[in-house]
Amino acid sequence: MLYLDKLITQLAYPLGLSLALCCLALLLLGLRRRRLAAASLLVAVGWLGVWSLPVVSDALRWSLEGRFEARPVAALPAADAVVVLGGGMRAPPPGRPYPDLGAGADRAWQAARLFHAGKADIVILSGGRFAWQGERPSEAEAMRAFLRDLGVPDTALRLEGRSRNTRENAVETARLLAASGLERVLLVTSALHMPRALASFRATGVEVIPAPTDFEVMPEPAHPLRWLPDAAALADSTRALKEYLGLWVYRWRGWAD
Repeated sequence: MLYLDKLITQLAYPLGLSLALCCLALLLLGLRRRRLAAASLLVAVGWLGVWSLPVVSDALRWSLEGRFEARPVAALPAADAVVVLGGGMRAPPPGRPYPDLGAGADRAWQAARLFHAGKADIVILSGGRFAWQGERPSEAEAMRAFLRDLGVPDTALRLEGRSRNTRENAVETARLLAASGLERVLLVTSALHMPRALASFRATGVEVIPAPTDFEVMPEPAHPLRWLPDAAALADSTRALKEYLGLWVYRWRGWAD
Protein backbone atom coordinates (compact mmCIF):
# COMPACT_ATOMS: atom_id res chain seq x y z
CA MET A 1 0.00 0.00 0.00
CA LEU A 2 2.86 2.38 0.76
CA TYR A 3 4.32 1.95 -2.74
CA LEU A 4 0.85 2.32 -4.29
CA ASP A 5 0.14 5.48 -2.30
CA LYS A 6 3.44 7.00 -3.43
CA LEU A 7 2.70 6.18 -7.08
CA ILE A 8 -0.85 7.53 -7.05
CA THR A 9 0.07 10.77 -5.30
CA GLN A 10 2.81 11.45 -7.87
CA LEU A 11 0.09 11.66 -10.53
CA ALA A 12 -1.73 14.30 -8.48
CA TYR A 13 1.25 16.64 -8.30
CA PRO A 14 1.76 19.36 -10.95
CA LEU A 15 4.69 17.70 -12.73
CA GLY A 16 3.18 14.21 -12.67
CA LEU A 17 -0.23 15.37 -13.87
CA SER A 18 1.28 17.57 -16.58
CA LEU A 19 3.41 14.69 -17.89
CA ALA A 20 0.34 12.44 -17.88
CA LEU A 21 -1.57 15.04 -19.90
CA CYS A 22 1.34 15.31 -22.36
CA CYS A 23 1.26 11.54 -22.81
CA LEU A 24 -2.49 11.76 -23.36
CA ALA A 25 -1.90 14.46 -25.97
CA LEU A 26 0.51 12.18 -27.84
CA LEU A 27 -2.03 9.36 -27.77
CA LEU A 28 -4.79 11.64 -29.05
CA LEU A 29 -2.50 12.92 -31.76
CA GLY A 30 -1.83 9.34 -32.83
CA LEU A 31 -5.59 8.82 -33.03
CA ARG A 32 -5.86 11.98 -35.18
CA ARG A 33 -7.83 13.84 -32.49
CA ARG A 34 -5.82 16.98 -32.99
CA ARG A 35 -8.13 19.41 -31.19
CA LEU A 36 -8.32 17.25 -28.10
CA ALA A 37 -4.56 16.70 -28.25
CA ALA A 38 -3.95 20.46 -28.43
CA ALA A 39 -6.35 21.08 -25.53
CA SER A 40 -4.64 18.43 -23.40
CA LEU A 41 -1.22 19.91 -24.14
CA LEU A 42 -2.45 23.43 -23.38
CA VAL A 43 -3.87 22.35 -20.02
CA ALA A 44 -0.62 20.51 -19.19
CA VAL A 45 1.55 23.58 -19.90
CA GLY A 46 -0.86 25.95 -18.15
CA TRP A 47 -1.20 23.76 -15.06
CA LEU A 48 2.57 23.43 -14.76
CA GLY A 49 3.08 27.14 -15.38
CA VAL A 50 0.63 28.33 -12.71
CA TRP A 51 2.24 26.32 -9.91
CA SER A 52 5.70 27.47 -11.07
CA LEU A 53 4.94 31.12 -10.26
CA PRO A 54 6.61 32.28 -7.01
CA VAL A 55 3.63 34.49 -6.13
CA VAL A 56 1.27 31.50 -6.40
CA SER A 57 3.64 29.20 -4.52
CA ASP A 58 4.02 31.65 -1.65
CA ALA A 59 0.27 32.19 -1.35
CA LEU A 60 -0.39 28.45 -1.31
CA ARG A 61 2.27 27.74 1.33
CA TRP A 62 1.18 30.67 3.48
CA SER A 63 -2.37 29.27 3.52
CA LEU A 64 -0.86 26.43 5.60
CA GLU A 65 1.93 28.19 7.48
CA GLY A 66 -0.17 31.23 8.35
CA ARG A 67 -2.36 29.14 10.65
CA PHE A 68 0.43 29.18 13.23
CA GLU A 69 2.46 31.88 14.91
CA ALA A 70 6.25 31.76 14.92
CA ARG A 71 6.58 32.11 18.68
CA PRO A 72 9.91 32.17 20.54
CA VAL A 73 10.64 29.12 22.67
CA ALA A 74 10.28 31.17 25.88
CA ALA A 75 6.61 31.84 25.03
CA LEU A 76 5.71 28.14 24.76
CA PRO A 77 4.36 26.21 27.77
CA ALA A 78 6.04 23.25 29.43
CA ALA A 79 4.99 19.70 28.57
CA ASP A 80 5.76 16.08 29.42
CA ALA A 81 7.84 15.62 26.29
CA VAL A 82 8.94 17.19 23.04
CA VAL A 83 8.03 15.15 19.95
CA VAL A 84 10.01 15.96 16.83
CA LEU A 85 9.00 14.43 13.50
CA GLY A 86 11.39 13.19 10.86
CA GLY A 87 11.66 14.72 7.42
CA GLY A 88 14.55 17.08 8.03
CA MET A 89 17.56 14.87 7.40
CA ARG A 90 18.72 11.63 5.89
CA ALA A 91 20.60 8.95 7.77
CA PRO A 92 24.05 8.26 6.28
CA PRO A 93 24.66 5.16 4.18
CA PRO A 94 27.33 2.69 5.32
CA GLY A 95 30.76 4.29 5.30
CA ARG A 96 29.64 7.86 5.96
CA PRO A 97 29.81 9.20 9.52
CA TYR A 98 27.24 12.00 9.58
CA PRO A 99 23.59 12.53 8.54
CA ASP A 100 22.74 14.80 5.62
CA LEU A 101 20.78 17.84 6.84
CA GLY A 102 17.93 19.13 4.71
CA ALA A 103 15.86 22.30 4.89
CA GLY A 104 13.68 20.72 7.57
CA ALA A 105 16.63 20.17 9.93
CA ASP A 106 15.21 23.19 11.79
CA ARG A 107 12.96 20.59 13.44
CA ALA A 108 15.83 19.03 15.38
CA TRP A 109 17.23 22.46 16.20
CA GLN A 110 13.84 23.54 17.57
CA ALA A 111 13.66 20.40 19.71
CA ALA A 112 17.08 21.18 21.16
CA ARG A 113 15.98 24.75 21.92
CA LEU A 114 12.92 23.49 23.77
CA PHE A 115 14.95 21.00 25.79
CA HIS A 116 17.60 23.54 26.79
CA ALA A 117 14.85 26.01 27.72
CA GLY A 118 13.50 23.46 30.20
CA LYS A 119 10.18 22.98 28.42
CA ALA A 120 10.44 19.16 28.74
CA ASP A 121 12.92 16.63 30.07
CA ILE A 122 12.26 14.07 27.33
CA VAL A 123 12.64 14.41 23.55
CA ILE A 124 10.97 11.78 21.38
CA LEU A 125 12.44 11.37 17.89
CA SER A 126 9.94 9.91 15.42
CA GLY A 127 11.14 8.72 12.02
CA GLY A 128 11.88 5.37 10.41
CA ARG A 129 13.26 4.41 7.03
CA PHE A 130 11.94 3.07 3.74
CA ALA A 131 12.86 -0.32 2.35
CA TRP A 132 14.26 1.25 -0.82
CA GLN A 133 16.83 3.21 1.19
CA GLY A 134 18.90 0.10 1.77
CA GLU A 135 20.74 -0.77 4.95
CA ARG A 136 21.00 2.50 6.75
CA PRO A 137 19.88 3.74 10.20
CA SER A 138 16.41 5.16 10.80
CA GLU A 139 15.91 8.89 10.69
CA ALA A 140 15.29 8.82 14.45
CA GLU A 141 18.86 7.59 14.86
CA ALA A 142 20.14 10.31 12.53
CA MET A 143 18.32 12.94 14.59
CA ARG A 144 19.80 11.48 17.76
CA ALA A 145 23.32 12.00 16.39
CA PHE A 146 22.50 15.60 15.49
CA LEU A 147 20.84 16.37 18.84
CA ARG A 148 23.87 14.98 20.66
CA ASP A 149 25.97 17.55 18.83
CA LEU A 150 23.46 20.19 19.97
CA GLY A 151 24.05 19.22 23.59
CA VAL A 152 21.01 17.06 24.30
CA PRO A 153 22.10 14.04 26.40
CA ASP A 154 21.25 10.46 25.45
CA THR A 155 19.35 10.06 28.72
CA ALA A 156 16.76 12.57 27.48
CA LEU A 157 16.20 10.94 24.08
CA ARG A 158 13.58 8.35 23.17
CA LEU A 159 13.59 6.84 19.67
CA GLU A 160 10.58 5.82 17.60
CA GLY A 161 12.13 4.35 14.47
CA ARG A 162 9.24 2.40 12.91
CA SER A 163 7.12 5.13 11.28
CA ARG A 164 7.27 5.90 7.57
CA ASN A 165 4.65 8.63 7.25
CA THR A 166 2.76 11.16 9.36
CA ARG A 167 -0.01 8.71 10.28
CA GLU A 168 2.54 6.21 11.59
CA ASN A 169 4.42 9.02 13.39
CA ALA A 170 1.25 9.71 15.37
CA VAL A 171 0.25 6.09 16.04
CA GLU A 172 3.69 4.83 17.04
CA THR A 173 4.46 7.89 19.16
CA ALA A 174 1.09 7.60 20.93
CA ARG A 175 1.98 4.02 21.89
CA LEU A 176 5.34 5.12 23.25
CA LEU A 177 3.73 7.95 25.22
CA ALA A 178 1.09 5.65 26.72
CA ALA A 179 3.74 3.12 27.75
CA SER A 180 5.73 5.88 29.46
CA GLY A 181 2.76 7.53 31.15
CA LEU A 182 3.25 10.78 29.22
CA GLU A 183 0.27 12.82 28.03
CA ARG A 184 1.05 16.42 27.06
CA VAL A 185 3.58 17.03 24.28
CA LEU A 186 5.09 19.87 22.33
CA LEU A 187 4.89 18.80 18.68
CA VAL A 188 7.76 19.99 16.50
CA THR A 189 7.61 19.88 12.72
CA SER A 190 7.79 22.30 9.80
CA ALA A 191 5.03 24.93 9.74
CA LEU A 192 3.98 23.69 6.30
CA HIS A 193 3.49 20.18 7.68
CA MET A 194 1.95 21.18 11.02
CA PRO A 195 -1.77 21.17 10.02
CA ARG A 196 -1.65 17.50 8.96
CA ALA A 197 0.67 16.47 11.80
CA LEU A 198 -1.45 18.21 14.45
CA ALA A 199 -4.68 16.66 13.14
CA SER A 200 -3.05 13.21 13.03
CA PHE A 201 -1.79 13.36 16.62
CA ARG A 202 -5.07 14.70 17.95
CA ALA A 203 -6.88 11.82 16.27
CA THR A 204 -4.87 9.41 18.45
CA GLY A 205 -5.97 11.20 21.63
CA VAL A 206 -2.62 12.81 22.43
CA GLU A 207 -2.74 16.27 24.03
CA VAL A 208 -0.69 18.31 21.58
CA ILE A 209 0.74 21.82 21.68
CA PRO A 210 2.06 22.94 18.28
CA ALA A 211 5.65 24.22 18.27
CA PRO A 212 6.16 24.85 14.54
CA THR A 213 9.46 25.78 12.97
CA ASP A 214 11.00 26.00 9.48
CA PHE A 215 8.69 28.80 8.31
CA GLU A 216 9.43 29.26 4.62
CA VAL A 217 7.34 32.18 3.36
CA MET A 218 8.94 35.55 4.10
CA PRO A 219 7.33 38.93 3.39
CA GLU A 220 8.74 40.25 0.12
CA PRO A 221 7.93 43.40 -1.86
CA ALA A 222 5.99 43.02 -5.09
CA HIS A 223 8.31 42.49 -8.02
CA PRO A 224 7.70 41.49 -11.66
CA LEU A 225 10.15 38.57 -11.34
CA ARG A 226 7.75 36.92 -8.88
CA TRP A 227 5.38 36.40 -11.82
CA LEU A 228 7.94 34.46 -13.84
CA PRO A 229 8.06 30.62 -13.71
CA ASP A 230 10.69 29.22 -11.37
CA ALA A 231 11.73 25.60 -10.74
CA ALA A 232 12.09 26.16 -6.98
CA ALA A 233 8.58 27.63 -6.82
CA LEU A 234 7.23 24.53 -8.58
CA ALA A 235 8.90 22.29 -6.00
CA ASP A 236 7.50 24.43 -3.17
CA SER A 237 3.99 24.34 -4.65
CA THR A 238 4.22 20.57 -4.96
CA ARG A 239 5.06 20.18 -1.27
CA ALA A 240 2.14 22.40 -0.27
CA LEU A 241 -0.25 20.49 -2.54
CA LYS A 242 1.05 17.28 -0.98
CA GLU A 243 0.00 18.57 2.44
CA TYR A 244 -3.49 19.50 1.25
CA LEU A 245 -3.91 16.16 -0.50
CA GLY A 246 -2.56 14.29 2.52
CA LEU A 247 -4.88 16.13 4.91
CA TRP A 248 -7.89 15.37 2.72
CA VAL A 249 -6.97 11.67 2.47
CA TYR A 250 -6.29 11.41 6.21
CA ARG A 251 -9.68 12.91 7.03
CA TRP A 252 -11.37 10.64 4.53
CA ARG A 253 -9.74 7.62 6.17
CA GLY A 254 -10.50 8.85 9.69
CA TRP A 255 -6.82 9.38 10.53
CA ALA A 256 -7.07 13.12 11.22
CA ASP A 257 -9.11 15.13 13.70
